[in-house]
Amino acid sequence: MGGLIQQPAEGRETSWRAIGIGVGLVVAVIAGLVLVSRPDQRGARHLHPYAANVQLSELKMSAAENFVGATVNYIDGTVSNSGNQTVTHALVDVTFKDSLGQVAQKETVPLHVLKTGGPYPEAVDLSLSPLPPGQSKPFRLTFESISEQWNHEYPELKVVDVTVK
Repeated sequence: MGGLIQQPAEGRETSWRAIGIGVGLVVAVIAGLVLVSRPDQRGARHLHPYAANVQLSELKMSAAENFVGATVNYIDGTVSNSGNQTVTHALVDVTFKDSLGQVAQKETVPLHVLKTGGPYPEAVDLSLSPLPPGQSKPFRLTFESISEQWNHEYPELKVVDVTVK
C-alpha cells in the first residue's frame, strides 16, 4: 500500500513545470490587458506653432437628417487668423464628453470653411479657400455619428495642425 500513495519524483517535477507555465500565462495575459488599457499615446501630438494664431469662435451646433434617415451633426462658427501667414489647411481635435465629464468620443477632423456663391453655403477645405492673415471666415465641422454617451454639450475644440504659406 505504501507504494501506491507516494508519487514518483518525475510526477512532482512535471506538476511544478505545469504550475510555472500557468503562472507565466497569467502574467502574460495581465501584461497584455495593461498594455491595451493604457491611454493612447498617438493622440499626444505636438501642436504646430502657428496653431495658436487660428481661433475658433461663435460656435453653434445643429443636426439634420440626411437622405437615408441618419442624423448628421454640425458645428458652425467663425475661424480667425491672427498671424501673418495664409492658412491653407487645418485640423481640429474635437472632444465630446459624457455626463461624468469623461471623454465619450474624440476625433480629429479637417476644418472646412463655408463658401457662398450658390443657393446654399458649401463646406470646402481651406486649400480651396485659404484664410489670409487678419481675416475671418465661417466654418463647419460635420459628424456622421457621435457616441450615445455624449452629454449633448458643446465639445472641446482645439486646432492642432495647420499648413501655411
